[in-house]
Amino acid sequence: MRMRPTLSWTPVEALPPGSTDLAPVADALSTGGVLVLSGAGISTESGIPDYRGEGGSLSRHTPMTYQDFTAGAQARRRYWARSHLGWRTFGRARPNAGHRAVAAFARHGLLSGVITQNVDGLHQAAGSEDVVELHGSLDRVVCLVCGASSPRRELARRLEEANVGFAPVAGGINPDGDADLTDEQVGDFRVVPCTVCGGILKPDVVFFGEAVPPRRVEHCRELVREATSLLVLGSSLTVMSGLRFVRQAAKAGKPVLIVNLDPTRGDQHAVTRVTLPLGTALTGVAERLGIPGRHSPDADPA
Repeated sequence: MRMRPTLSWTPVEALPPGSTDLAPVADALSTGGVLVLSGAGISTESGIPDYRGEGGSLSRHTPMTYQDFTAGAQARRRYWARSHLGWRTFGRARPNAGHRAVAAFARHGLLSGVITQNVDGLHQAAGSEDVVELHGSLDRVVCLVCGASSPRRELARRLEEANVGFAPVAGGINPDGDADLTDEQVGDFRVVPCTVCGGILKPDVVFFGEAVPPRRVEHCRELVREATSLLVLGSSLTVMSGLRFVRQAAKAGKPVLIVNLDPTRGDQHAVTRVTLPLGTALTGVAERLGIPGRHSPDADPA
């Protein structure tokens, strides 16, 4: 089953407009048991662009699909050249006020869990624990032949050694850690094989067109069943991999609250959509709840 095939979505104009009222979000959190579902929008304030928001990377960049990656060596060369360059910037990203606020909510016992569609690891870097990475993580690499897993930093070192002097200027960095490079800039970039079997290496992330592991999906469904409400942060919910949990919560009569600047595919299921930047909104909610900590927009990274 293909779980991430949708790259675009047209908002339904009949849906009600968003709100700047933080009270519903604060009220939901005050009762505890809230499950967070986050998307690329929560990481934009860390310098990682969104896919679909204002200036989103889909306007200039088509994410790699699983079918393209496995189809041939040239596609993998292009991917790894762009990903290797992007990793240098992506790996330096630090948690922002939104990530720190989510971690603070968890420390105060207000959350039942965190599911993220992001592959950047910033929730964990902010202090959140037991985060379910729905689409995997860029800091791991897996072999498609033998299944061996290894740290991304190890692959980065090997790619550096195999491509001495590779330092093109990228046109931008995308939410999947991919840098915008022309074919000329990719050139004859050398891809390295698995050190165990010589097979094809792939980042341990779910590409568009690839299925999210069934056991991971069921774990997330169980988290939805156990939660009192679902709080969506920075996701357009365009792809079914995240939208299905919104639909599940709504069908079970659990309140769905969304914080996202733009309309989402799940708005019809939500009791509110707050149209404020994530850092501003979640910092405001934390202040309403009297939660102290380093979650203010001007706080230094943890």
